[in-house]
Amino acid sequence: MKRLTDYTWPEYEALPMADKVECLARPDGMPFHTLFAQQFDRARLDRLCGLATEIRSIAKSRAGMEFLQGLLFHKRAMIYFTQPSSRTFLSFLSACQILGLRTGEVRDASVSSEFKGESREDSIRTFSSYFDLIVMRTQEKGLAERMAWALSQSRRPVPILNAGSGKDQHPTQALLDVYTLQRSFERRGGLRGRTIVYVGDLARGRTVRSLSNLLTNWEGVRHVFVAPPQLRIGDDILEMLRSRGQAFEVSSDMAAWLPEADAVYMTRIQDEWDESRGESARIDTSRFKIGLREMALMKPGAILMHPLPRRDEIAPEVDADPRAMYWRQVRNGMWIRCALIAATFDCGSRIDHYFRDNL
Repeated sequence: MKRLTDYTWPEYEALPMADKVECLARPDGMPFHTLFAQQFDRARLDRLCGLATEIRSIAKSRAGMEFLQGLLFHKRAMIYFTQPSSRTFLSFLSACQILGLRTGEVRDASVSSEFKGESREDSIRTFSSYFDLIVMRTQEKGLAERMAWALSQSRRPVPILNAGSGKDQHPTQALLDVYTLQRSFERRGGLRGRTIVYVGDLARGRTVRSLSNLLTNWEGVRHVFVAPPQLRIGDDILEMLRSRGQAFEVSSDMAAWLPEADAVYMTRIQDEWDESRGESARIDTSRFKIGLREMALMKPGAILMHPLPRRDEIAPEVDADPRAMYWRQVRNGMWIRCALIAATFDCGSRIDHYFRDNL
């Protein structure tokens, strides 16, 4: 079994993804650090989704909450978010509270020693001296991965959970998206053979990159990427799907694909990544919005998803449609992150036993 400590940073950085995934796993196969969507095969996804459902059931009673809060009361988590966030931050904070972890937070680098010139690497090494888990959200590509390697070389390795890294990966968002899809279709044949239509800023939307990776764990999924030409999905994602034998389409005609969709995954314009002022505003996105007229084109059993925050790509009146799942995604995110944290600290079997014995 390959380990992070077997490699220098340049050697590890150059490894193919499959070897990186092996380096990040514990002996039981579950991740020690969670950095990439590619770390989760079908068995791990089923395990996490099942664990999330057990936790949410246990949490419905006072006795169940007392059990959950005792699981990790002896652990501490640092939530280190140098990229703006509300949902992901609160989701992780709530997940930690449910499992009893005490938390610290840095959400503004200007109030930390980084303001004095300390590197982010040194800040994170400092956190690892005080905390047992680091949850990171950053605009800096590769920082979570680099720090996972660095901390694994130290005398006190601390797991890192990637809560969003650059434009590349957002694995826990993809986990909650899969959990939402599973719960939506669990009594209607599951995810096999479903058509997923992704709409919006697909060039810079890391949620779509991570979700499309995870959905290759189900046979027959068809991926349809709908975007203005300037914001089309990256060729690397298309090549990944091609290599895994998954069907895909690239289009700029949303209306044509809505009747085919089992799930529509809307995204906002990611103008925080603009290279020049007003770059995104010059792109015509008028045909990539969902209102009541567009909802009428969708199947009665289809669902509408969005990682949030939204702007004007989904009209507020759509919220009342039972097919709108984005608020359920928010809640599902808390439960799947509970499951991930519990699995990171190897608490899954204790949760299983409590669930079997008490529910």
